[in-house]
Amino acid sequence: MEEMRDILKTLREKNKLTQEQLAQRVMVTRQAVSRWETGETQPNTDTLKLLSKEFNISINTLLGAPRLLFCQCCGMPLNEDALISRELDSSFNEDYCKWCYTDGKFVYNSKDSLLDFLVKNMPNPDGKPDGERRALFDRQLSQLKHWK
Repeated sequence: MEEMRDILKTLREKNKLTQEQLAQRVMVTRQAVSRWETGETQPNTDTLKLLSKEFNISINTLLGAPRLLFCQCCGMPLNEDALISRELDSSFNEDYCKWCYTDGKFVYNSKDSLLDFLVKNMPNPDGKPDGERRALFDRQLSQLKHWK
């Protein structure tokens, strides 16, 4: 797993920014950027949000992906930033996938509507009856934050 200091330096260099330029964009000193890149300190939460927006990557990715993210609506692994939903201001919402939460709104208004979608669209290699599959999906969804 890559460390945040390396991720920040790589992103800064990839975007052809000096430490001073990055510091100005996220409203810190050049010395703060230098300390992040040496691993001496880490950005605070507000600065992580600014960096996320500046580089168009999730905070989880900035931190070296220390958490395994799962959509808290459907359970899908969020192992790439492209799968993570966004808020209206284009910031990442790391709790949901882009299919369950779009343009600041939930796509599925009820667990039943999501269950209908899953039963209809998820592969059924074992040929299980729809009622059995629906009950299985329901048990799994009930463990997610959105449906508790």
